Amino acid sequence: MIELVNISKSYPTNDLYSNLDLRLNAGNKVGLVGRNGSGKSTLFKLILGEEQPDSGEIALPKNYKIGALKQYFDFTEKTLLEETALALGEDDKYNIYKAEKILFGLGFTESDLEKAPKEFSGGYQIRINLAKLLLTEPNMLLLDEPTNYLDILSIRWLKAFLKSFEGEVILITHDRDFMDSVCTHTMGIIRKSAFMVQGSTHKFYELLASNEEHYEKQKIAQEKKIKELEEFIAKNKARAATATLAQSKVKILEKMEVMEDLQYDSSLEFNFNYKDTAAKFLLEVKDVSFGYTPDNLLFKNISFALSKGETLGIIGKNGKGKSTLLNVIAGELKALTGTIDYHTSTVFGHFGQTNISHLNKNNTIMDEIHSTNVKLPESTIRGIAGLMMFSGDNAKKKISLLSGGEKSRVMLGKIIAKDVNLLFLDEPTNHLDMDSIDALTNAIKAFEGSCIIVTHSEDLLRAVCDRLIVFTNDGADYFNGTYDEFLEKIGWEEDETVEKKKVEKPKVNKKESKKLRAAIVSEKSKATAPLKKQMQELEEEIAKLEDALEDARVKLSRDIPKIEKEIEQKFELLEATQFKLDDMNKEFERRMNEV
Repeated sequence: MIELVNISKSYPTNDLYSNLDLRLNAGNKVGLVGRNGSGKSTLFKLILGEEQPDSGEIALPKNYKIGALKQYFDFTEKTLLEETALALGEDDKYNIYKAEKILFGLGFTESDLEKAPKEFSGGYQIRINLAKLLLTEPNMLLLDEPTNYLDILSIRWLKAFLKSFEGEVILITHDRDFMDSVCTHTMGIIRKSAFMVQGSTHKFYELLASNEEHYEKQKIAQEKKIKELEEFIAKNKARAATATLAQSKVKILEKMEVMEDLQYDSSLEFNFNYKDTAAKFLLEVKDVSFGYTPDNLLFKNISFALSKGETLGIIGKNGKGKSTLLNVIAGELKALTGTIDYHTSTVFGHFGQTNISHLNKNNTIMDEIHSTNVKLPESTIRGIAGLMMFSGDNAKKKISLLSGGEKSRVMLGKIIAKDVNLLFLDEPTNHLDMDSIDALTNAIKAFEGSCIIVTHSEDLLRAVCDRLIVFTNDGADYFNGTYDEFLEKIGWEEDETVEKKKVEKPKVNKKESKKLRAAIVSEKSKATAPLKKQMQELEEEIAKLEDALEDARVKLSRDIPKIEKEIEQKFELLEATQFKLDDMNKEFERRMNEV
């Protein structure tokens, strides 16, 4: 077990935590969520002892080992085995078999042991770092964005590995599907404190919203009561007959702990500006091939037509040419063979890994957005900067001072400033937090034009892509179908995690489907109504008990502990009812999706 008690941490420009508490039990795998800048990575540094809290205590069991997975690769040895063996302790340095055993467990072969570490792909280099970490026999793993720059196959492998890991895990990732697949609990850093639930990120945010709604109701009730007390005092304090009673109300008012306004994080919400076009097809690619030498082609004879409103996903292992294909289509690289024809009305916006480096470091955020469309007035540019979460003076920050995630938002802002009907997006979710990824996904879905997207996010692929270009060991092929259809019909050649057998769902006609869905809705309404009624009654009872507690405190009544205990019991029952309602809603949602 690991425990953080009353942790506070601040910097000259930012207060991160105030009395943050965290308790992890054996086997807990916790997904850590929160907006960028909320202090998730700093929390890791505190647990690792790399930084110290301003106040509070971090308690670890005796001989408890914590290991953090490195994202960077700093390999010094000539062979994989020698590199991995560096992690063996002094007592174990000659027990090379331990390194071999872990490497084989992570998917390396006998012939791999003598290869240079730098010869392996990014996904397998992550496995080398993981092998070195596991040799230290950690009780807990701290993983900060472990999926960054991993391809889909590596992400799937890491997901399966972490699910089988027997120790504790704290995971930071923008990939919601990855987090929910691995973690038993979700914890958020919200308003400088921690809030944890057992279950997925969806359950976390649902319960958070429910708690915030309950708080707002209590606050409204309290404001009403304060107003009534103040009016009573004002009317009665000057009259001798009621002055004593008015004074007792003053004491109630003075002892009342006023509920503060909840501070909500700013959210990234936007839409891409659509330039109208009558074109049926915005882009046609015919027999396009590319390689940095004619003898070493990354892809050949790629052909497809992109119709208006369609999204094409480009997927595959790292280093195979996905971003290169997008850059060829966007005209940043010249194809060796083939043609790329745009409709005369096509206007595209390009968000790419290379584009971020093209930002002028000496420009401000507003300068960069303005450079995309010089006709825009300052008020519009400020509005776009605000949408990208650069409000007020932050919009005048220089590009050189921005983080990778902030630069990504500037690039999105530049695209929003244009009227376009075609989007090129290369790994747009890197450096964005979960809320921002949700906003981006919704913006792509709402966009009336077309989109070509390179991504390793299976969530995003499922949400927006109609067709695919799939890079494999043998080159690239066009697939006329969704990502789930690709997994079902073809799948990844080297996927070690997918179940090969699939159960076919019985087909139901639309009329029958409509009847079934209506029946489920009716059943859901009847089943959840008692729980909703119970929750409403509990909220009303808690409000009455809190009023009684305030009166009891004024009168210094002996009933205070009894009322406090009753309030705590009601809150526990309310939370248990909420969990039951969440589970019931999830089950009905599953049944609806199956129809």
